[in-house]
Amino acid sequence: MRRALVTGFAALVALLTIAPLLWMLSVSFMAPGEAAQFPPPLLPENPGLENYRQLFGTYGVGRFLANSLFVSTLATLLALLFTVPAGYAFAKLRFRGRDAVFRLLVAALVVPGQIGMLPLFLELKAMGLVNSYAGALVPWLAGIFGIFLVRQYCLSIPDEMLEAARIDGASEGEILRHIVLPLLTPVVVTLALFVFLSSWNDFMWPLIVLADQQLYTLPVALAALSREHVQDNELMMAGAVVTTLPVLILFLALQRFYLSGLLAGSVKG
Repeated sequence: MRRALVTGFAALVALLTIAPLLWMLSVSFMAPGEAAQFPPPLLPENPGLENYRQLFGTYGVGRFLANSLFVSTLATLLALLFTVPAGYAFAKLRFRGRDAVFRLLVAALVVPGQIGMLPLFLELKAMGLVNSYAGALVPWLAGIFGIFLVRQYCLSIPDEMLEAARIDGASEGEILRHIVLPLLTPVVVTLALFVFLSSWNDFMWPLIVLADQQLYTLPVALAALSREHVQDNELMMAGAVVTTLPVLILFLALQRFYLSGLLAGSVKG
């Protein structure tokens, strides 16, 4: 009886969570003005793809979708390139000031990212990187949370394994590539998913640093489009589906690695 109640409660919570997404998908297939009725319909009377045709044909959303895919993929690769070696170094290498620097980084986690946007923008402007994808990618190069996540996972790797490789003549780069990285697969996938989702959904920084409309990412482009079509609920819901569906599929596909990566680093601190 208790198990049935818990299962029923979990199913109810899941239904309440997914209901807005299902209604968003339903509205995206409705005719213009259909969702504005009261009470709003749950299903379209005559489902159609006109909203999606208008998005991709008239407003060129395909270009902005490609921009977001390019920026998010490159941000993920660059974040892994810098974050994984840094997390390994803080966990397994000994150097002067290591613990003090790491404590300083962890303390910086409590500082809202919005505080650093203005000085970062001024620095990029002085370097000539404003209104370019290079400027949009800078905040993702070395996230503190990613360094912390990789470091916590690396602490669970036995030191004896690494020492044996050093005795055999392996360099630190070889140890990282051939021993550590295969063991880091869950946390690397988790970190990649975090960075990809965050950069895909990021609105504020691309809005600040990208002035050319052709460089807009999908959230910025849809926000600009919504100002012209604020009453066109069906079109905006179609845009929301285009924004949400790729990352939702990616998250569901990598869910197994994501959960194991989050739990793996909690054993040792």
